[in-house]
Amino acid sequence: DGSYNLAPMSSAFWLGWRCLLGWGAASKTPQNMIRTKQCVLNLPSVDVVERVNRLALTTGSNPVPERKLKRGYRFEADKFGISGLTPVPYETVDAPRVLECAVQLEAVVEAVHRVAEDDPTQRGGIVCIEVRIQRVHVEESILMEGEPNRIDPDKWRPLIMSFQKFYGLGPQVHD
Repeated sequence: DGSYNLAPMSSAFWLGWRCLLGWGAASKTPQNMIRTKQCVLNLPSVDVVERVNRLALTTGSNPVPERKLKRGYRFEADKFGISGLTPVPYETVDAPRVLECAVQLEAVVEAVHRVAEDDPTQRGGIVCIEVRIQRVHVEESILMEGEPNRIDPDKWRPLIMSFQKFYGLGPQVHD
């Protein structure tokens, strides 16, 4: 409908300027990404966990699919509004960045990979979307001293979702 979607996720891994994002294929976010061929990956710090968690049981699908209703989801058209996160202008894609996220990555969809198509019980249920990062925005406070293109891991505490629970990073355990 022209509105922007905002969704927390946990299944992502990186290879160079590419990222693979894993989703349940019936979710609104991957459907939007496949349709528009673009997105912004907003990487939050631990200090915005409460705002991110406000998105946890919301969906952009109206009506809410039965499987999500059973899990307690509700329809929410204005995800920025309910989360208290602030949309800011994009530069290369047609999707806003999130002001409160220390790292914002504008990306385009390069490929869609269906997962478990050989398994009749899972066929059509999982999709991996391969995106290519084309613009990087990083909060200056987390950059390495004297290095304009490197994040200092001692300055940034990214929010990490593991098994549907939120975590941060602990102290370094090895060089």
